[in-house]
Amino acid sequence: MSFSQALEVVIGLIFVYYVLGSIVSLITQWIYEAFETRGRSLERHLMRIVGDKQVGDFVKLPQIQSLRPIRYKNLLSVFTSATEPKKVEKIPVATLVDSYFDFVGLTATKEVNADGLKNLISVLPEAEAKQAIIKWIDQGVTDIEELRKRTTSYFTGVIEQASATFKSNARSFVIILSILLTILLGTDSIELARTLWTNAGVRALAVAQAEMAVQQEGADANIDDLIQQLTDLNIVRIGWWQMDTPDGNWFWFIVLKILGLSLTVAAVSQGSSFWYDFLKKLVSSSKGGGGSSGGDTGEAKG
Repeated sequence: MSFSQALEVVIGLIFVYYVLGSIVSLITQWIYEAFETRGRSLERHLMRIVGDKQVGDFVKLPQIQSLRPIRYKNLLSVFTSATEPKKVEKIPVATLVDSYFDFVGLTATKEVNADGLKNLISVLPEAEAKQAIIKWIDQGVTDIEELRKRTTSYFTGVIEQASATFKSNARSFVIILSILLTILLGTDSIELARTLWTNAGVRALAVAQAEMAVQQEGADANIDDLIQQLTDLNIVRIGWWQMDTPDGNWFWFIVLKILGLSLTVAAVSQGSSFWYDFLKKLVSSSKGGGGSSGGDTGEAKG
């Protein structure tokens, strides 16, 4: 067993995971930008601060409007360069606190009694932030700077929860998309590893493409190029389930197929960045350790 051969098999596998992960990331980005998913997720947490009926007016404050990202209006806008501001996706905590104090009328207030503060915020709709401030006032906090300090801590937690919620939802979406892509392309890790091990031509091509990807230093990938790379490796098999089945044991064939596809899903869902960093280290090790195994022969698998 050749160490260099085993290393090349690993590089080939990781390269495939990187390419599939990049495709998943690109599709995810397109969908999230088209449906403004991150902005909608943030707005749901802003409702906790100002209420669901007031969140529309709240995000119209100038300091928040200036944070709206500029993107293409739709998919066809890439040809016309038509852009527009989208929903706010991120708000610094300091900006959020200042905006809230402007919104409730506390910005110009220095120090008033408890009743005066309650009157200022009584006109707001019911929301978590309103109840939190009322509770602090009942505890004797009437200094505006102390209220600002407590509000900052509270809003920091809300923003962190909003980020964690989006990441959890995004993680679930990536896993689902990884499952669909793996099933569509039939990328079986066990079968792929077997092909790379026994076929020097496929293995050499995979290593060469991996080196090229590393040389690009993680440049933005084009989905057409990614698909072409998979096609060159001859692992894109839409309709692969219609292929001829072996004459052997059906039970083990199905078990190994499910296991191989599951391994691919688990790997691809880790993300392209994870595999790119790993690939970069392995390619460097491969170059430092010598050339290709070169002793195996065979034709590319059809």
